[in-house]
Amino acid sequence: MTPPQELELSERARTLLRTLVRRYIEDGRPVGSRSLARASGLQVSPATVRNAMVDLEELGYLTAPHTSAGRVPTDRGLRVYVDYLLQVEPVAAATVEHLRRRLVRDREEEGGDELADSASDLLSRLTRLAGVATLPRRERAVLRHVDFLPLSGRRVLAILVVNRRDVQHRVIQTDRAFSEAELQRIANYLNTEYAGVELSQVRYSLRAAVQADRERLDALLGSAAEVAGKALAEEAGSDDYVVAGQTNLMELEELSDVARLRQLFEAFTQKQDILHLLDCCARPEGVQVYIGQEAGHTAFDGMSLVAARYAVEGEPAGVLGVIGPTRMAYDRIVPIVEVTARLVGSALNPSR
Repeated sequence: MTPPQELELSERARTLLRTLVRRYIEDGRPVGSRSLARASGLQVSPATVRNAMVDLEELGYLTAPHTSAGRVPTDRGLRVYVDYLLQVEPVAAATVEHLRRRLVRDREEEGGDELADSASDLLSRLTRLAGVATLPRRERAVLRHVDFLPLSGRRVLAILVVNRRDVQHRVIQTDRAFSEAELQRIANYLNTEYAGVELSQVRYSLRAAVQADRERLDALLGSAAEVAGKALAEEAGSDDYVVAGQTNLMELEELSDVARLRQLFEAFTQKQDILHLLDCCARPEGVQVYIGQEAGHTAFDGMSLVAARYAVEGEPAGVLGVIGPTRMAYDRIVPIVEVTARLVGSALNPSR
């Protein structure tokens, strides 16, 4: 949104709007002309400030919540503040180093999916709001090694080493029982032919080979296609996300209404609305901010999402961010989200 009126705001009006938003974010109360005049540092009278507030209200940037002479910013006013007036606070070097160490450690010990958990948890702890992160997209995962172990009946344990150190265990159900020797031959074939190839390409190549010559299909290739096809199948939740700190939202005055809180928690549980929002943030670069009704879902009325994509070797791999009330400290949260996204991408980069 690029409001044409904003481009015509005087420097005084910009200063007053910026100051009012900051005061409202700090204490959540309507800001009166007298206190705004003092806080702005402008050498003007309360009457002059009062007239300026009326002008800003007519532009749709402020509103009077009740008969009080004070004003609060509208979603439109917050959008102008975020897009044009925001002065971000740099993240402390000690905080950046703490984030980096934690993410690198968890990546090495747990793997890519656990890194999403770590990122959402760190964002929640740093902001005291809800942190969200989508899991790294598996179609960009590279197969390094695979082993198979027979279990009871027709079950097989697949042990996949993906990228550098991400070890995944999957139990699959095959069409027939395989001996340990057969599974070893299949693993040897896959490791020889497909080590270093993206999982999506392995799946595609095996399917293409089977479809190209079903009549003369080699027994080993046929078995490999069956077992590997199931072991490397995309999981139903591969585009899922993790969330941490939902209970932080219960402490907020804006969500004191039980029905309102239930609606938001249902959105967390059903996931489609949040996933749609996060998907919108996966395409553009930089930090994206959705304020109130901009999200397009009633569950997010009065809420904001601050999100940024993280990338691996320049390719988008997922999205992380913070969900909280529209009255959030954007100057502090925007750089935290930006830094965390950059560090997650760095921790996931296989060329590190």
